[in-house]
Amino acid sequence: MCVRLCRIRYGINLGLLAFLTLLLLFMDSFAWKIVRLPLPPYFLTLPFFTSAILVTLAGYVCVPMLDRMKVHEPIRRLGLVTHSRRQTIPTMGGLFFVPIGVVVAIAMTRFSSIEVAGAAAVTVLFAAIGLVDDSLSLGSDNNNGLSAKIQLLLEGAVGTCFAFWLERASISSPYGMKMLVPLPSPLRLICLGKLYLLLTSLYFVSMGNLVKATDGLDGLAGGIAALAFVAMAIVVLPICSDLSIFGASMAGACFGFLLHNRYRASVSMGGTGSLAIGGALAAMAACSGMFLPLFISSGVSILEAASVIIQVAFYSATKRLKGKGRRVFKTVPFHHHLRLSGLKEPMIVTMAYVISSLLSLSAAYIGLISV
Repeated sequence: MCVRLCRIRYGINLGLLAFLTLLLLFMDSFAWKIVRLPLPPYFLTLPFFTSAILVTLAGYVCVPMLDRMKVHEPIRRLGLVTHSRRQTIPTMGGLFFVPIGVVVAIAMTRFSSIEVAGAAAVTVLFAAIGLVDDSLSLGSDNNNGLSAKIQLLLEGAVGTCFAFWLERASISSPYGMKMLVPLPSPLRLICLGKLYLLLTSLYFVSMGNLVKATDGLDGLAGGIAALAFVAMAIVVLPICSDLSIFGASMAGACFGFLLHNRYRASVSMGGTGSLAIGGALAAMAACSGMFLPLFISSGVSILEAASVIIQVAFYSATKRLKGKGRRVFKTVPFHHHLRLSGLKEPMIVTMAYVISSLLSLSAAYIGLISV
């Protein structure tokens, strides 16, 4: 039983690491053809592994520290279905993996990229919103943090400020102008004008909550986020190579965190991590116009969030019409429905990784042919 558990714990992550490494090495081999400029060796692989190693090492210090400080997250019970984690585990894992991913990206771009600086700033601000939410949750008997309205308001405010900064900032653009969204042929480039600012704000509000909805099983959100960051690192490469470094670094940070958050997790990322991830992904899309590839690579997270919306809407409608609410799913988000349906956590996470890998490859391909 112990041997089987070890295989489950390490096999999934080794498979994910192998996939990400091969994909990054492949892109490093052809990156100069895409950018049409000479690039340093291991342009994407180096920031990925630098962040991954640093976060892994930091976790061995920070996780016990969070545990001693009793920064614990209560585990959700689903009837008779038992969770793999112990009764409580440390949360706020974003406190150690988000700063490392951001700092490595800034350092490897030699503190000279305005796009990376903007993405890093908004990532930290979203992490701060998540930190406040987590802190209030810890001090509440009902595990309630910021209200949904206040959280959405803060996310919208940060996203709107970033959108206006983006309009005025002098960022890299091969198109000669801003507010353009690259799409595959025959659509090509679409100029959204001021609607671009609205789309940017919408993505910022959406992405953090999408990642947060996915963060419910050991390793689920971290692995999906790593795949999405790698996909975005590839699609922004022809537009802004510095942003590619940011994406690869954040992917490495997510993977390093995953080694502490894998099956039988010893820490969870909390809102501090999930909101920061969403903000970072939205910033990469906003700086490059690559909204469609991000939408595609986030397919699993979108499914999770959609299950919540469908459940609430169907329950409200049936209660209004028949006097008694009915549910589409046994519970939401969707990964908890699968658990109640009898699937084991590692199987659910593995399926999510496989689907996200295919979606990320599709997103990368669509992004590159769009440019």
